[in-house]
This record gives sequence, C-alpha cells and structure tokens, in this order.
Amino acid sequence: MTVPPEAEDLLEMLALERIDRDLFRANHVAPEDWPLFGGQVAAQALAAAGATVPADRSPHSLHGYFLRPGDSNRPTIFQVERDRDGRSFSARRVVAIQAGEVIFNMAASFHRAQEGPDTQVRAMPPVPSPLELPPHILPRQPAFDVRVVSFGPEPNRYPTRFWARCSAALPSDALLHACVLTYLSDASTGLVDDLGRHWRAVASVDHALWLHRPISLDDWVLVDLVGHVLAGGRGLYTGSVFSVDGTLAATISQEMIYRQSTARSSK
Repeated sequence: MTVPPEAEDLLEMLALERIDRDLFRANHVAPEDWPLFGGQVAAQALAAAGATVPADRSPHSLHGYFLRPGDSNRPTIFQVERDRDGRSFSARRVVAIQAGEVIFNMAASFHRAQEGPDTQVRAMPPVPSPLELPPHILPRQPAFDVRVVSFGPEPNRYPTRFWARCSAALPSDALLHACVLTYLSDASTGLVDDLGRHWRAVASVDHALWLHRPISLDDWVLVDLVGHVLAGGRGLYTGSVFSVDGTLAATISQEMIYRQSTARSSK
C-alpha cells in the first residue's frame, strides 16, 4: 500500500531529536499560516515524556495547558522533568518552548499494566459503519481517513461524532499510538450545539486525555464529543473514544475560550 505523504509527515513529526538526557527538539515542521496545532504540540510533549520512562510503562493520563500561540514555522524544544518513578507508575512534566518562551506545559503519568477487573459502563452509541459514510477532510488532519456521523449546527458545522483512522499502517508501539490519539483528540470541539450562531470557540485553554485500554490508530476509532457547560467566557466538553468493536479506549476533556463572532463583535 502506498503511504500518503501526509501520514509520513505525522510519523516524522513525532520523531523527536534527543539533544540531552531530558531535552528534545521537534525538527519537522509543516509551515502553515495558522498557529501551531495544539494536538501536535501535545502529542510531541507526550512523545518526549515517554522517551524517559521504562519501556514496560505506557501513558494512561495527561493534562496540558496552552499558554501562548505556537509558531507552525519553527522547531519546538521539549524539556522533561522526571518527577517520580515508582514500582508501577512514572510521573513526568514537560514544557514546550519556542523563542525562549513556554507555549505549552503538560503533566503525564505512565503505568505498568496490571491484572484487575475490566468493566465498561458506557456503551458505544449505535452508529453506521465508517464504510457506509462518505470521506470527510478535517482541517489540519490530512493524515487521517475521517467519516462523520454527526455535525454541529450551521454556520460552524464541526464534527461532533466521527470515525477516524490513520491513513498509514503504524508500528506496533503503544506510546506511538497514544501520541497519535493525542494528536487526533484536539481535532474538533463539542462546543457547537449550545453556543448559538453568533458565538464560536476560539482557543483551547487546557486539554486532558485518559487512556483506559490500548488502541490501534491505524484501525477505525469513533470519537464522540459532548458539550457540558458555558460560563465566564469558557466552555467545557468531553469526548469518548471507542475502538471499532465498541470498547471504550479513552476519554477526552477540554476547556475552550468562546467569543462573539467577528460579525457581531464590536471589538
């Protein structure tokens, strides 16, 4: 199978240069007119953190804050702090730096999988198979094959429930798949149904991801986004990520700033 160049770019984007023991640089850039994509810097930060933990530990949670807009046209430096390595958990903090300023920080935790109960409370919603739906292009997500189940209302028809898979076969590496999922987890927003036509989500404040079970991102996953609250100029939505067999693999939570659309704003 021919690998699309966009999928190769995604893998190159996650291949960081190790400058020192806990210092990394993302050299691969995809010049754009937009600020650095939040999912990209979060995925790279997780890749940097994961490079410093024992190989038998995989990420199970991360929480990041977007502090300044990043520049899509320049490399990013990642500094990792090794907070703790316990018997089964490893905790890391990462700061992403451009032009001497921190643009993003993240706390991430890694866990050596253990035996225990495996129960799923929430079932995957009934949806058509991805093969029954037409292809859709998500902005800034060219490495993914996307099929949309549900859109938000006009005029901003963001996908709120969609299937996605990486267009290229990925190596069997739990950390890599977690990084690709982190990249994808910032692809859309659940804050569309309740904003109203004259408001829009304009920027992410913070982003969290919990990885409950291993998942393959070169197979179909269903992303289901739900808005919860709008207050004080901020809005919160969550999302569930299901594997193609209906297994709940991950949970997303993100807070965003919302503003009046330009046409209605006096500023």
